[in-house]
Amino acid sequence: MSSTRSPLAPASFPALPAIAGVTLRVARARYKQWDRCDLTFVTLAPGTSVAGVTTQSKCPSPEVEWCRAALTLGRARGLVVNAGNSNAFTGSRGRAAVEAIAARTAAYLDCQPSDILMASTGVIGVPLPIDKAEAGLDAAFAAPPCTWEVAAETIMTTDTFAKAAVTTAIVDGRTIHLVGIIKGSGMIAPDMATMLGFIFTDAAVDSAFLQSALSDANRSSFSCITVDSDTSTSDTVLAFATGTAGNAVLAGANDAGADAFRAALGDLCLQLAHLVVRDGEGASKFIRIDVDGADSDASAHRIALSIANSPLVKTAIAGEDANWGRVVMAVGKAGEPADRDRLSIRFGQTQVARNGLAVEGYDEAPVATHLRGHEIDIGVDLGIGSGRATVWTCDLTHGYISINADYRS
Repeated sequence: MSSTRSPLAPASFPALPAIAGVTLRVARARYKQWDRCDLTFVTLAPGTSVAGVTTQSKCPSPEVEWCRAALTLGRARGLVVNAGNSNAFTGSRGRAAVEAIAARTAAYLDCQPSDILMASTGVIGVPLPIDKAEAGLDAAFAAPPCTWEVAAETIMTTDTFAKAAVTTAIVDGRTIHLVGIIKGSGMIAPDMATMLGFIFTDAAVDSAFLQSALSDANRSSFSCITVDSDTSTSDTVLAFATGTAGNAVLAGANDAGADAFRAALGDLCLQLAHLVVRDGEGASKFIRIDVDGADSDASAHRIALSIANSPLVKTAIAGEDANWGRVVMAVGKAGEPADRDRLSIRFGQTQVARNGLAVEGYDEAPVATHLRGHEIDIGVDLGIGSGRATVWTCDLTHGYISINADYRS
């Protein structure tokens, strides 16, 4: 947790409603030498359904593997989140820690270990100490309930501010609520959702439908952001539906309120994804990249990511330099269909290149003004098709180097 708040952070933590069937508690397991809570324990009402998306890394943590197995059952009674130690690349010792945490939590809640979902974040390669985990859990079991803000702070690592969002929808004549908390600042790339995110709703939702809705929401939110192109071993986003709102269970796309629920979940995920980019390690600019006129939507997405992940593009934006030649470079290296002589580029609302050439005599003053701001828009039109995509990223400053050079110390 950084003491210097990101300049892109919201002014304050949002006002969030309580979600019936969700109780939050935190404790100090002391996974690192820090004076803060680092274990979050969430109790979920019986009958809660769950869905999730996890990292595409080929070196996933034991917690990710545990969640994948638990998600096939579609039910949840508890969630345990550890901060400061990712427990990844820890072999049998890491798996033993996960099993111990699940068993102890399940015994407390009188449920099956498979009803417990888990996530850990922090340093890779250090086994999660079982003694600290068990002592931390015992402290969490005895702790009073806490607020959303405290829970959001407890899951942080290099984050500079606690992140949360809320949406509502009308389902079966009832107002249902969706609340999400998330952590993420570095090791952010769109190979699912490079972060830990937890979404809670009081709606009654079948687990299969919840999974479908979350997977769709993920594709247009968490899979459209990048800070540094690096994919974590621990990425996990979980959605829990307690069913306490009393609506008829959403089980299919044709159910009344299904579209409204999908839209609300998509909005919530996009809000959370943007908050992660706004807290990108060392970030000073929030960058939106729109690619149009590509061969396909998938091609546009890959081109947008090529631009967003380019260190040369990101450092140019950090330096407030309208070096659109670097955007051309990033388009060209993406390996996607492109025609140099049809390519057009804009910064903000100012067209700087059109049909493969610099716009003759364009006024650089509004571009310079745009780049001095915190919100940066880059538009690219390939002029060869109807494919389009939007990706969000941040600039690359010396702050990113400083944070990651000192990460383990």
